[in-house]
Amino acid sequence: MLRTSRIAPLVAAALLICGCNHAPQRRYVDQNMDFGSFKTVLILPFGNLSHDSLAGDRVRDVFASMLLATGAFYVLPNGEVARGMGLVGVGNPAMPTVEEVTKLGQTLKADAVFTGLVKEYGEVRSGQSSGNVVSLSAQLQETATGRIVWSASTTKGGITFGARLLGGGGAALNDITEQAVDDLLEQLFK
Repeated sequence: MLRTSRIAPLVAAALLICGCNHAPQRRYVDQNMDFGSFKTVLILPFGNLSHDSLAGDRVRDVFASMLLATGAFYVLPNGEVARGMGLVGVGNPAMPTVEEVTKLGQTLKADAVFTGLVKEYGEVRSGQSSGNVVSLSAQLQETATGRIVWSASTTKGGITFGARLLGGGGAALNDITEQAVDDLLEQLFK
């Protein structure tokens, strides 16, 4: 009996720490929007605030592949998007103006535009432990008005309780990226 009374607080503390490792979901959805009306979408190059100069391109590629795999939309190829950005003169692809979004829609015959921002991408360390983390946000704008109809953010990965306790590394960066994108897509299709 004495042993279980000592173990219970340790187990409770471990569960509390594990539960604190996950950030809450942040999501906005325009309730008046019919997402079924979107047939063709484009994904602009993601902004990148991380130390890895290629993180935006990597995450955009995974996002495009996984979005295309859902079958919900036709995703325009990156080359067509680049051509359209050149024709329209998009200044900052991570934060296009309403006019740029509407012109892109007209030029490329797209119903909506995805934009994104990679906030964190790569390894984090704490003492002897390390793990990969991906933090990103994305939004969807309809091209008819340029209005934002969906926005969400997520953070996946990091240093787990087991890694802190025993040392060691975490999951592969590509796996963490896929988990983060999967979380965003789940928030989109809820």
